[in-house]
Amino acid sequence: MSIQKVLVVDDSKTELMYLTGLLQKNGFSVKTAENAEDAFRKLAEEKPDLILMDVVMPGQNGFQLTRAITRDPLYADVPIIMCTSKNQETDRVWGLRQGAKDYVTKPVEVSELLAKIKALS
Repeated sequence: MSIQKVLVVDDSKTELMYLTGLLQKNGFSVKTAENAEDAFRKLAEEKPDLILMDVVMPGQNGFQLTRAITRDPLYADVPIIMCTSKNQETDRVWGLRQGAKDYVTKPVEVSELLAKIKALS
């Protein structure tokens, strides 16, 4: 499956703008969500090929949201890359145990993110 549509979930408008610009420059179509509720609404509107998920958000955090999405039969096949400032190994392991396919830390290294996306294609 080739990845074209990406949903970026992050409560920081700055981060959303940065990641959207970065992804669009590299040919991806991008939708954004600022919280779990918003993310599920966007998922229902149009299923993405990939989700970039922040961890620290108000309400449901990215770990909880990743678990909810990967356990939902409608969306279980959508790969999730955690994209967070939480850079402890325990956070990375926990994110992967919740169902994420990969994990990148902020500030995002463009070549690393693109390589991880390509690896999932």
